[in-house]
Amino acid sequence: MIPVHAFKGRRVAVFGLGRTGLATIRALLAGGAEVSAWDDSEASRAAAEAQGFVLDDLNRRDWGDIAALVLSPGVPLTHPKPHRMVELAHAVGAPVIGDIELFALEVQAMPAKRRPKIIGITGTNGKSTTTALIGHILREAGRNVTVAGNIGDAVLAQDPPRPGSYFVLELSSYQIDLTQSLQCDVAIMLNITPDHIDRHGDFAGYFAAKQRLFAMQGPQGVAVIGVDDAETSDFYSRLRMQRPDAQLLPISSGRVVPHGVYALGDQVYEALGVAPQSVMQLERARALPGRHNAQNIAAALATVRMLGIGARVAADAIASFGGLAHRQEQVGELGGVRFINDSKATNAEAAMQALACYDPIYWIAGGRPKAGGLEVLKPFFPRIAKAYLIGEAEGRFAREIDGRLAYERCGDLATATAAACRDALADGRPGAVVLLSPAAASFDQFANFEARGDAFRSLVAGLDAPVSDAETGA
Repeated sequence: MIPVHAFKGRRVAVFGLGRTGLATIRALLAGGAEVSAWDDSEASRAAAEAQGFVLDDLNRRDWGDIAALVLSPGVPLTHPKPHRMVELAHAVGAPVIGDIELFALEVQAMPAKRRPKIIGITGTNGKSTTTALIGHILREAGRNVTVAGNIGDAVLAQDPPRPGSYFVLELSSYQIDLTQSLQCDVAIMLNITPDHIDRHGDFAGYFAAKQRLFAMQGPQGVAVIGVDDAETSDFYSRLRMQRPDAQLLPISSGRVVPHGVYALGDQVYEALGVAPQSVMQLERARALPGRHNAQNIAAALATVRMLGIGARVAADAIASFGGLAHRQEQVGELGGVRFINDSKATNAEAAMQALACYDPIYWIAGGRPKAGGLEVLKPFFPRIAKAYLIGEAEGRFAREIDGRLAYERCGDLATATAAACRDALADGRPGAVVLLSPAAASFDQFANFEARGDAFRSLVAGLDAPVSDAETGA
């Protein structure tokens, strides 16, 4: 745990009693703060009390002594309207912050020589993979590394920073919205596509939240920017007017970029010196298939090179990376059919990355739909043998693909997994995969995408092997 001393002797409101909220309470108490904690969910309150936490109904108390509100990232901050707790905090002039801000304040209070290096990763797709990959490379290079943020456990639940250590943080737009003081030594913007519009009001608001990560950087901070989409390419151009070349590295998954890192053909190159140099063949990174992962590799390589890791050490570490759970994770094979868990693909752009990697695909899709639908996936429909639709998106997705794809309305994941397995085995097509890549959020039927992916893994483990005619004597 990282004790937070910034509010010692003062009272802090904590709203949201999930994993992050409970870690925040512990960190504040350890740093000498007084804490009033609450959650709208009766079940969450009961679970917290069962762990010994004393709660304080923030709806009923006087807020006059509240020094700050620490808000769970998932609670509405501005759109579609501020949560009541946010309005109460504004009424008394208390800042509304998140656990990442508390971490940042604690780091800033440390002597400069004892501060850890902080690497922050944002963007729409690829954040988790890139975060885990950077952490893996640094560990393989012998560094003391903590991976946290929007991946794994809460940052305040980690061991306190030590001199020479590295914190690699996946940062969502929700988390950045609640942060004002985080100075990343390296900040990464992978890509941007419309997402979380309900939270930010529109695409401009969403993109603005992402850009704040770079505005918070100190004068020596390095920015690593993907330039494969128009919006981030424009952002890179604007940063070029503000930063020297040594502090700004472009990355690409398909074209040459000067003074950066890029993938071209089957090679990854770095152009950080006099002439571009090939660093590794993409085929060595077996757990990272597809062009989207080429961008993730380029981002990770650019980052660790700026942190002083040698190119060969980085390349060998990338090759040994085992992949990320719930992101194109093979969870089984049956009768020549592979089962791929891509539950983290919670929007169409993320699902597109997996659909580009396999053929033929027996595709399990659906959940709670997001804006934009499946339009961007049309070029990949020829790869899909059949779709199996689940959750709240079932009807909407059926209308979008009707007449373009064979599909079956399955309702739930168990029914879809069984049906996809049945058809894939019956068709017997070489290279077939049953792919859970939902293109939708999980919250209609599961607590989160991890729970959805874990359920798929369990369902695959319970599938029976096909029985041949010879075995039955028919």
